[in-house]
Amino acid sequence: MRLRHIEIFQAIRQTGSVSAAAQLLHVSQPAVTKVLQHAELQLGFPLFLRVRGKLQPTPEALALESEVEKVTESLQGVRRLAKSLRRAPGQSVRIGAIPALALSLLPPAILEWKRDYPEMACELSSDHSRELVQKLLMREIDLALTLNFSGHPGLTTQVLANGVLVALASKGYWSDAELSQPLPLADLAGTALIGLSSADPLAAKLDSYLENVDPPPKVTISVQTYSLARAMVESGAGLTVIDPFTALGASTATTCIRPLTPPLPITLYALTRADEPPPHMLANLLEIFGHRARELLERL
Repeated sequence: MRLRHIEIFQAIRQTGSVSAAAQLLHVSQPAVTKVLQHAELQLGFPLFLRVRGKLQPTPEALALESEVEKVTESLQGVRRLAKSLRRAPGQSVRIGAIPALALSLLPPAILEWKRDYPEMACELSSDHSRELVQKLLMREIDLALTLNFSGHPGLTTQVLANGVLVALASKGYWSDAELSQPLPLADLAGTALIGLSSADPLAAKLDSYLENVDPPPKVTISVQTYSLARAMVESGAGLTVIDPFTALGASTATTCIRPLTPPLPITLYALTRADEPPPHMLANLLEIFGHRARELLERL
């Protein structure tokens, strides 16, 4: 199948008729019919049959559909990359960060940076680490900030700050005497936790840290983001173990923080593409990110 065949095939699958597919693609109905007939002639079998006035996919068409979707996704990736390559250098800086950093570190750092570069357009986005890596490789962003990175040959890594995971609990969960001391990992044995989704890299790291705690903590509420874990604690739901940036943004009126012992380290990474030097203005921005991150961590 050619790309035009695939485009017509998907348009008909989406709309259910040749006329609607033509309208979707902004071409004439005879043009769609001609391309469909040519595709079926090349394939040697029909893709659609008319049943009670509607086009229904044949078994062969349904078998092809998953592979066709893969081709379409790849083509969309090419279009996204081409769009990114058309962007004139220096017009803007595009920054992506995981949600925990987008809510805590990104806003004040960008405001400080913009004082030195008031004319520079800045595009900010938030996503999970895996998606940020993909966006960097597709040139959809210029810089990514994350707490989870295992390395990639196409990316350059810069460590901005080192911190530790912390326990965040609802006010009154610990006594004043307990709050003056770090929380031993052993004290989490059998504890009910607000935990992160098992697909989250930080959750996997935490699990490895807690594997020797017996009995292991019990995740009674599972959430997708660190900020949601914090919100649950702020509402009085109990205890969570999260990154310090998210924890430090919690309300001190309803929550309290304890560092863990032994410490559970995490690292703040800045990622850029390895095949090109980052824009010069990013050096100043990374310095601001690192400075502000270390300032926040010192509050612990």
